Amino acid sequence: MSATNITHDSPTRGPAKPLPYVISGVLLAAAIIMPLVVPMYAKDGPRLFGFPFFYWYQMMWVPICAILIGISYWLLTAEDKRRRAAVRPEPGHHGRHDAGGEAK
Repeated sequence: MSATNITHDSPTRGPAKPLPYVISGVLLAAAIIMPLVVPMYAKDGPRLFGFPFFYWYQMMWVPICAILIGISYWLLTAEDKRRRAAVRPEPGHHGRHDAGGEAK
């Protein structure tokens, strides 16, 4: 498929694999839900460097959330690149479609 053969109906991405989306969803859900479960960390002990558990547990989730979001981003961008490459024509390949997108 060359650039002249692309129509608005031409696919821009190949079929999706569900696994990267499921893993990303689980990671993002953990990053959102775990800091919101207040009864789990609304207590004083154990203390870390004199800080009550309530404070250091919440601060611990800041870098953990950044890592989880980074992993999700990496998974989804890799999947998007794979899907775009699936419909990209091979070098030297001349399409069989005319400008209207109909097969001859």
